[in-house]
Amino acid sequence: MIGRLSGRLGHRASDHVLIDVKGVGYVVFVSERTLAALPAVGEFTSLYTDLLVREDLLQLFGFLTMAEKEWHRLLMGVQGIGAKASVAILGTLGPEGVARAIALGDWSAIKAAPGVGPKIAQRVTNELKGKAPTMMALGSAEPSTQTGDVIETDAPVPVPEAKQVSGQAEALSALQNLGYGSGEAASAVAEAAGTHDGADTAVLIREALKRLAPNG
Repeated sequence: MIGRLSGRLGHRASDHVLIDVKGVGYVVFVSERTLAALPAVGEFTSLYTDLLVREDLLQLFGFLTMAEKEWHRLLMGVQGIGAKASVAILGTLGPEGVARAIALGDWSAIKAAPGVGPKIAQRVTNELKGKAPTMMALGSAEPSTQTGDVIETDAPVPVPEAKQVSGQAEALSALQNLGYGSGEAASAVAEAAGTHDGADTAVLIREALKRLAPNG
């Protein structure tokens, strides 16, 4: 299974790109959000990938971070969510937005993705709410900055420790260390992040604690 591709960007389309890896071109389907973050044609890029295998179809889907890829896999496990719907949800909200919406049970945010109806959106939040704390702790890794053309498998890719855990993940970990349950801590951090966009870990912890206080 191809878990990650690194190579030169050979072509950009509305919903996919072609990555040239040592002369072999791989068509990788991506969201608009991912497409916008990729470099110009001819430049080096790297994407985590997930291979969709059907009887008459093989498709690669690409993601900027491991957290985004793992959310894709979780979303695909929900009945009624196919690869395109999963990519649409992640493209609309991003991995941290998905984590926040699911932690809060905010199915209307999920429904904002093209092609996702209210029943499916509610099913996503209900079935995956227990996964939100773990996924928030996973954090988000930065896109690769390698300069060589390689194909890698699903083996974990080392990233700098400072980039491995997001501010939300650090805040979640801190609250759990204080004795709060993973579910309530995740919801509080998600609410804090939603009202304090771009806040650092200290701010998120402080705001989350306000919400966890008996009269918060």
